[in-house]
Amino acid sequence: MGDRGTSNLSEVTDFILIGFQVRPELHILLFLLFLLVYAMVLLGNVGMMAIIVTDPRLNTPMYFFLGNLSFIDLFYSSVIAPKAMINFWSESKSISFAGCVTQLFLFALFIVTEGFLLAAMAYDRFIAICNPLLYSVQMSTRLCTQLVAGSYFCGCISSVLQTSMTFTLSFCSSRAIDHFYCDSRPLQRLSCSDLFIYKMISFFLSCIIILPTIIVIVVSYMYIVSTVLKMCSSEGRKKAFSTCSSHLGVVSVLYGAVFFMYLTPDRFPELSKVASLCYTLVTPMLNPLIYSLRNKDVKEALKKILEKKNTIF
Repeated sequence: MGDRGTSNLSEVTDFILIGFQVRPELHILLFLLFLLVYAMVLLGNVGMMAIIVTDPRLNTPMYFFLGNLSFIDLFYSSVIAPKAMINFWSESKSISFAGCVTQLFLFALFIVTEGFLLAAMAYDRFIAICNPLLYSVQMSTRLCTQLVAGSYFCGCISSVLQTSMTFTLSFCSSRAIDHFYCDSRPLQRLSCSDLFIYKMISFFLSCIIILPTIIVIVVSYMYIVSTVLKMCSSEGRKKAFSTCSSHLGVVSVLYGAVFFMYLTPDRFPELSKVASLCYTLVTPMLNPLIYSLRNKDVKEALKKILEKKNTIF
């Protein structure tokens, strides 16, 4: 790339991921932290998928969605964590242009898919609590499959648009991305293109992704709370709130971190990195813990698997 602002996209062959700007001696500590969290992500989400697949009692719509949630968490954290850990030991900290495109595309695909999947899970809880007698009819296998497929489709369309818009920008100020992975916001800072139209389209795209999912979640829980409060049995209210609390916890952590990141001003990039760390690694680590610790069926299925292993040994 040239020193003047005339370099365009075709001349970019790689980028530099700056990562966390800390003292070199802290890189080992950060590497170990990333390694520990990523190992827990792998163990928790693979374990959750294995439990759901192997136990016939968990062959229900809620666990079908939960299995897909674990799959998404596993893969979008895997798009980010291994490269970030490698860069703690690498002097160049470079990522190829194709690698950067792939990382942004896959991360955008999985994170948007998760948002729509969480909305589908809220709708599932709404039907289960507000219309329990019709649950098995309304939440059919076909509808569950369509909701999951639709989530992936929306994630794919959004990712294609976001990635194509980002990488048609001209990058001429620097190759150094002030982040630990390729994200659209730090890539914008490297561009010498007019970003007005890009930001307008991105804002519109964010609205049509985030608003519908939030509306579905909020409306579903408004009906759920209204129905639960009308229940005569305190045990019934407790059970209903218990089945929803795990989902609400996951939604709160994910959307809280996303909003914090994108509402943080550009002059505080380190805060954005911390927020990104929350939803790229911390959320995928917490989701299996939240659902396993708060869910009686999952704990019983896990206990059954451990008892089988003890019997074999």
